[in-house]
Amino acid sequence: MTSAESSLANTRPDNRVPPTRRKPIPAHTVLLHGTIIFFCLLIVVPLLWVVLTSVKSLRDAYTGRLWPEVFDFTHYAYVFQKMPSVVHNFTNSIIVTLSTVVITTIIAILAGYALAHLRLPGAMVVGLILVGTLFFPTRLVSIIGVFQLERRLGLINTLPGLILPYITLNLAFSIMIMRGIFQQVSPELVDAARVDGANSWRTLIQIMLPLAANGIVVLGIVNFVTAWGEFLYAYTLISDRFMFTFPVVLATTFGGFGEWAFPRVAAMYIMAILPGILAFSFLQRFYMKGLQEGALKF
Repeated sequence: MTSAESSLANTRPDNRVPPTRRKPIPAHTVLLHGTIIFFCLLIVVPLLWVVLTSVKSLRDAYTGRLWPEVFDFTHYAYVFQKMPSVVHNFTNSIIVTLSTVVITTIIAILAGYALAHLRLPGAMVVGLILVGTLFFPTRLVSIIGVFQLERRLGLINTLPGLILPYITLNLAFSIMIMRGIFQQVSPELVDAARVDGANSWRTLIQIMLPLAANGIVVLGIVNFVTAWGEFLYAYTLISDRFMFTFPVVLATTFGGFGEWAFPRVAAMYIMAILPGILAFSFLQRFYMKGLQEGALKF
């Protein structure tokens, strides 16, 4: 390099970008993420333990090791093939839960639409009463009266005897959810439909329901989770083991040896939580949209 080139190179500006210093992570951010991870582990670790237990061989199940040496997936088939009472209990839960969700959703849609968009005398009073019932432990206070009433009607140890209380337990909350959803719809749409000659049924079915679809998904998931996992009424109103719902069987079962070996009980637990996980996985997008649209705004 000549002296001229050397002097030219020395006069060129340095275009190199100086290294940026990483900002320290704030302490509250570390604390927040640590708290979230801690509570996630509280949920994930026991669930992982149950999943691994359900695929352990009978010999591995009693060794105390977390990871099984031999994976055995036959416990799920054993529950359905060798334990007929469990199949009946699982079917009972499906019937009771689906019936509760469908009937509660229909009633809540009709009542929520009426309270939000129909000019009814005393609608405000009804709304206040529904909100007031949410502050009372109805599930505990009414259980004795429900039991005596169903015993007089002959509904003890029957599935309708469970479906009817399940509907009433969530009905007030469900109506308030749908009322909040319908209130987010502009009243001008309802007035325009009336001007065009549409009656209340046509307005509800053709205009309101498509706009409230995401809120209905929220309502269905809330009622599904409540009815599927309900224990107190199912245990009180049912004494026949074949009429038990699945949560009652799980709560009253003690794992040990033989038919109720720990891997088989763990397989039953996975079967119990799997419907809810699958339903939420498929409907998560609609569920979040429903919350954003005001499903929980009373």
